Amino acid sequence: MKALRNYRSDLDIIADILKVAANGGARKTQILYQANLSYKLLQKYLNDALEARLLRFEEGDKRYVLTSKALQFLSVYKEYAKRNRHVVKQLNDLNDKRRRLKELCSRGGEDENI
Repeated sequence: MKALRNYRSDLDIIADILKVAANGGARKTQILYQANLSYKLLQKYLNDALEARLLRFEEGDKRYVLTSKALQFLSVYKEYAKRNRHVVKQLNDLNDKRRRLKELCSRGGEDENI
């Protein structure tokens, strides 16, 4: 089995966007670069975050600003991400052990003189 890859989920992308906007808000270009998104994905996730009321857009400053709901999201996300990293590491370790056991069961997997 292959190791689990470190792709960003929807939750990871939303969290990255919110983190960029956490210090007094952020403009679209700032979010685009700091959250490492294509323009198409930026549009999608900004719309999702606005609909979920995680962000609000301030017309005067042309900035996206966090809502209190976004602060709750980030608090819960921090614990989720920590646990998720731990579980992924455990699964990768388990997959490595499984691969090693399969190698030991194969014909050329181990020296007979041990």
